[in-house]
Amino acid sequence: MNGPQAHWLEDGRRLHLNHGPIDLIVEAFGEEDERRAGYAQAVARFATILTELVAELPRLRMPVVFPVGGAQHPHPCPCRGEPRVSPVLRTPARGRGTPAPAFGPRSLVAHRGVGAESPSPQRGGAGSEGSYPPAFSNFFGPTARRMEAAVAPLATDFITPMAAVAGAVADEVLAAMIVGRRLERAYVNNGGDSALHLEAGQSMRLAIAGTGHGLADRITIHARDRVRGVATSGWRGRSFSFGIADAVTVLARTGAEADAAATIVANAVNLPGHPAVTRQPAHDLAPDSDLGGRLVTTGVGGLSSAEIAEALERGLGVAGDLRRRGLIEAAALFLAGQWRICGHMQVDEAEFAPLYPAEPPTRKIRERPHA
Repeated sequence: MNGPQAHWLEDGRRLHLNHGPIDLIVEAFGEEDERRAGYAQAVARFATILTELVAELPRLRMPVVFPVGGAQHPHPCPCRGEPRVSPVLRTPARGRGTPAPAFGPRSLVAHRGVGAESPSPQRGGAGSEGSYPPAFSNFFGPTARRMEAAVAPLATDFITPMAAVAGAVADEVLAAMIVGRRLERAYVNNGGDSALHLEAGQSMRLAIAGTGHGLADRITIHARDRVRGVATSGWRGRSFSFGIADAVTVLARTGAEADAAATIVANAVNLPGHPAVTRQPAHDLAPDSDLGGRLVTTGVGGLSSAEIAEALERGLGVAGDLRRRGLIEAAALFLAGQWRICGHMQVDEAEFAPLYPAEPPTRKIRERPHA
């Protein structure tokens, strides 16, 4: 595997960072010197992220569970500020470190005198709110700790920290990028799971898939919104899913939280045992999958309108619960031409009104944009 690579895209404004399975698009908006400095900070932080994650990969693949008896580690919930019991990992294994890779000759580390360490929980940074357990953690690396904190509130269902890896990497790189910088807007897009930075009065539009229009649909995030992370999951995506959703897009306070929640909601859009749904053990498709022998969806055949609605309602119930708990801001669920919206999401210059819990299950509503 090649070491981390950093290259400008053809437009000269967006930065492409790649290392193994991590593939990021990074863009910053603001004064040129601030942008360049921010990019250099992102490159410097990106240099060791994969190495850090690999060192703890065996534990990151372990299911997170709440302990029954034995030692418990109370600390504030990273999403609500309430005391809770920290989840622990099943049979944690010790990871081994490897040498940090070097950048190739076309890297962008040549920006002189600029670089930044990853922000600590005390120093903060983009995506840091709700991303670190303040008192107890099973992990050492900051990205792994973001993953752990994002999945901790969801540990009543099967979940591993890997459910938040894409969003957590985006959060970590963005946090390093904006430290000490004056940037109006910035984003880190990790294969569709994104972390956002918005100064007061700013907004950002992002493409999403799921309505049948490819990436023609757009959502708008405003600085006043409590959203700095957007993630999508589903059986058609690059990750495995227990469910049958074509796509579930979640808006949350961090990329890691959105990533983990999208996984849980997409898993819930399901018709267990339905003959039109084909499934295989995850380890048959990817021997090192954190899902082991659990069945993941590999195909969805014809479904009736009522069956589609039933599957979406299952997922909508889970999304509604996460929203009531303050873990997400909104979610859009898509399956076979139908969709449901939990919360408020501005799509294609029109707001989809929330369909949970009051509206009929198959009704689709477009309203004027909210002020």
